[in-house]
Amino acid sequence: MKVSVDIKISGLGVILTIIFAVLKLTRVIDWGWFYCFLPLIISAGLALLLFLIAAIVMFWPRK
Repeated sequence: MKVSVDIKISGLGVILTIIFAVLKLTRVIDWGWFYCFLPLIISAGLALLLFLIAAIVMFWPRK
């Protein structure tokens, strides 16, 4: 059995991060940097979670 997993960071998370960073640098918003990078952190966390689920399913002992 061949299993293929293709995980990409969500484009929406990257776009939102860029928008928030530009708004922060131009002083339009007064958020902390953590909140500006939160969409990217969430996207990376979801990708990691999907990878872990795929790894568990792949290596789960079968009868």
